[in-house]
Amino acid sequence: MCAESCNTWLSGACSVSETLNRYRVSTRRSAELALLVGAWLIGVFAWILVDSATGETSLGGWTSLLSAGVLLLITHGVVRWQAPYADPLLLPSVAALNMLGLAMIHRLDIAAAQRAISNGSPMPTPDVYLQLTWMLVGLVAFMLVLSFVGDHRRLQRFTFTAGFAGIVLLFLPLLPFIGSEVNGARLWINFLGFTFQPGELAKVALTIFFAGFLVTRRHSLALVHKKILGVGVPRAKDVGPLLLVWFAALLVLILERDLGTSLLLFGLFIVMLYVATGRRSWVLIGGSLLTVGGGLAYQAFGHVRVRFDVWLDPFADANGSGFQIVQSLYGFANGGIFGTGWGQGYPQLVPFAKTDFITSALGEELGLMGMIAILLLFAIVVERGARAAVATRDPFGNLLAIGLTTVIGLQTFIVIGGVTRLVPLTGLTTPFLSYGGSSLVANYIIIALLIRISNAARAPEVTDAELVLRQDGERND
Repeated sequence: MCAESCNTWLSGACSVSETLNRYRVSTRRSAELALLVGAWLIGVFAWILVDSATGETSLGGWTSLLSAGVLLLITHGVVRWQAPYADPLLLPSVAALNMLGLAMIHRLDIAAAQRAISNGSPMPTPDVYLQLTWMLVGLVAFMLVLSFVGDHRRLQRFTFTAGFAGIVLLFLPLLPFIGSEVNGARLWINFLGFTFQPGELAKVALTIFFAGFLVTRRHSLALVHKKILGVGVPRAKDVGPLLLVWFAALLVLILERDLGTSLLLFGLFIVMLYVATGRRSWVLIGGSLLTVGGGLAYQAFGHVRVRFDVWLDPFADANGSGFQIVQSLYGFANGGIFGTGWGQGYPQLVPFAKTDFITSALGEELGLMGMIAILLLFAIVVERGARAAVATRDPFGNLLAIGLTTVIGLQTFIVIGGVTRLVPLTGLTTPFLSYGGSSLVANYIIIALLIRISNAARAPEVTDAELVLRQDGERND
């Protein structure tokens, strides 16, 4: 009898092991490595083209490129170790965007140096090396999150802690002494000589809070009080959370004068609320509140009115308030279909080309075709994040993945829509492309969480069966 049991267990274990081996073959980590090398090479070739067009070469540039390559390889090793079943396209896609951003920042550094020489002013410090440092910090944060968050479901325990932390981070720039105002918006804090934008981390914490909150309340929020024109209207008491988020978004707009974060925060909650309940009425109510809030802000606050007026007619004051968007449109027009080529355009004519308007700089030198390729990289990130959300087996992971994906997708839409005059300018930075450490670190944390969720979604369920078989075998022995 014992021999028969052992034989049964051994045959079952072999069968499960064969199944696991088939899954292990398709983990696609080697494909991820190949794509990651390709993403790095994209940045290398872009850097070479910039140096070739501008006549600038430096040993520090090649050292930076090699350092970035080593960092990406180490990150791949951590993904292979900690999340072997994760989606193989997420990390290479954001790496390609990051490398393109480094190349464009390098190109704008050269333009700034040439302008300083022609004006006889002091040489500015290249920003690309600081951005590389922030890339290091972002990848380290990526690896730490992937290593310490072994199961994304554990984050649900910290729902209200994440909510409190998100609110604190969101309004931290309002504190005296450490908060600072830049270009009319109070978004930054200065601490020990470092400048950081805590709102970037706030969006990660608030996404975790929204996911945990909506998981527990989705059934009550989905209840219909009555129907109007075929659309189910929720109960009045269930509208409270949406009103609170709407009020918080208005406070961000009023106190910090940050239109971008306000739109991102409110849009994020509406999307997650719709996914959690499946009720179109929440989208209609949210859209109505957004319209009302925008109208009130337009009437009450001059900085909002200027943003909307510039959006409607930037050429009315082309040398004043509309200068940025006008120069951005001229840059896109100069780029045409195929672009002027790396290092052969005039992206430095657009103010804040390294941050808010880096897509305008890329559009001029890469053209429409290059911008389509960049948008496709963002589309891949959004699609793979949504796929991880659909495939995950728990509702919290589903909402968390949707929320994190929405943050990247919505922020990209708002930024690119702003520089192309599709929507009003907001002051947000383009994920992974723009110069800025806080945005880069926060977005790498988002990608780490998405990879953790996709690993759980793609991992074979037979691993549990193998564990049971092994336990049975140990008991029989």
